[in-house]
Amino acid sequence: MLGLKSSTKTRAEFETLAMPCLDSLYASALRLTHSDRDAEDLVQDAFMRAYRFFDKFERGTNFRAWLFKILTNTFINKYRRQVKERTFSEGSERESVTAQLFSADATDQAANPEDHLLDRLLSEDVLLAIDGLPIDFRMVVILADLQEFSYREIAEILDVPVGTVMSRLFRGRKLLQKQLSSYAEGQNNSPIDLAQYRARKNMG
Repeated sequence: MLGLKSSTKTRAEFETLAMPCLDSLYASALRLTHSDRDAEDLVQDAFMRAYRFFDKFERGTNFRAWLFKILTNTFINKYRRQVKERTFSEGSERESVTAQLFSADATDQAANPEDHLLDRLLSEDVLLAIDGLPIDFRMVVILADLQEFSYREIAEILDVPVGTVMSRLFRGRKLLQKQLSSYAEGQNNSPIDLAQYRARKNMG
């Protein structure tokens, strides 16, 4: 997978820990880069770097948070300077990413088809609004509201104080709510309340 030489045991351990994180890493990379190609490159670079420094990972700590720290650092140091902001095209790949982030259990979908449809429609609106956030706010919103890291974990991932995380998240959510309200007005729909949406998502 990674094309690197190492012991079979080390490689197996890394892949056991890393592979379950692949979908969420790619989904977050796509939100950051707005490009499937750049997202794939970003995740590949992050995986390569994580594997290279796997001996530095402290066993027993949060591997997923450690991996996301490498992803965001890689994006900040390399892709943020290279990638132009662009709108991600609609299509099957976007639907796939939306499903990865917000999918409900198949049994729940069958039992509550109307609720599931509402969740999918809301998810699309939220993702579109997140795509429009300034990058510093977008990173915090992605980590907090899509990947559900704690304030302290986000602070460690981004290497900023917890207070900065809270401030960026507060401002990011306000911008997000404003964008969603503007979108709803344009569509003659009721605005999405983010607090209620997050609560609904967490109950799923």
